[in-house]
Amino acid sequence: MVIHVFDREGDVSEVFAEVQKQHNCGVLIRAAHNRSLSDEADYLWDYVEKQPVQFEQKIELPKNHKRKKRTATLALRFYPVKLRSPQRLKDTESFDIYAVYAEEIEAPSGEEPISWMLLTTEKVITISDALTMLRWYTYRWLIEEYHKVLKSGLRCESYRLAGESMEVLLGFLTPIAADLLRITYLNRTQPDSSAETILTPLQIKVLAAESLDSKRKIKHKLNTIAWAIQEIARLGGYLEHRKNTPIGITVLWRGWLELISLCRGWSLKERLQNHLDF
Repeated sequence: MVIHVFDREGDVSEVFAEVQKQHNCGVLIRAAHNRSLSDEADYLWDYVEKQPVQFEQKIELPKNHKRKKRTATLALRFYPVKLRSPQRLKDTESFDIYAVYAEEIEAPSGEEPISWMLLTTEKVITISDALTMLRWYTYRWLIEEYHKVLKSGLRCESYRLAGESMEVLLGFLTPIAADLLRITYLNRTQPDSSAETILTPLQIKVLAAESLDSKRKIKHKLNTIAWAIQEIARLGGYLEHRKNTPIGITVLWRGWLELISLCRGWSLKERLQNHLDF
């Protein structure tokens, strides 16, 4: 089963029409339009807002250019609705979907309250179903970060390849982008956890050797995620004296490539020692 998650630009009738024709395919879309309902003399927002709140849920909102990081309390309603199809789609009269409406309660002063009308082809019968839709929608922040890593950090668009060549390149870059996204996320949320969470024993051994070879003062406890990130960034050219400059994806990418090369060299050395008599 493939679920396509869209922000408001995906609120297009043709998307719902196309999904109805597909098997093992669904959508979750944040509504942009107050659509007319087929079975009710009403509109989407007006109808759903009249329904009672079914439960409340706290979520963590990440910082962006419009808001500060905060914990938001959302009041949620979820109901089946039948959206009227536009006249241009002559083969479809309506779309049977579920609406999950999340509205922030008592937003901080100066902050715009969260108001998400989510439309999905998935059945939303229980509170657990509604929470799943809410969780899936919040994954878009992670997806946006992933594409930022792929485009800005790994600069995949700069290669200007076409056809199968670009497919091969993306096959190489996409798992690396996922790895970089994962380690930066864990560095923010679990910096004191073991480096074994994100690295192989060989990678840790190589970074430890690099640390011992350096005369600089090590900021973080050895074998933690924070230490590993700092060492990988240093391999990528991170300037440690610029304490107020956060470690960026590009420098991590360069350091990651260097770590791969060093591990390859270490493995070759061990292979020689095991098979040749020096």
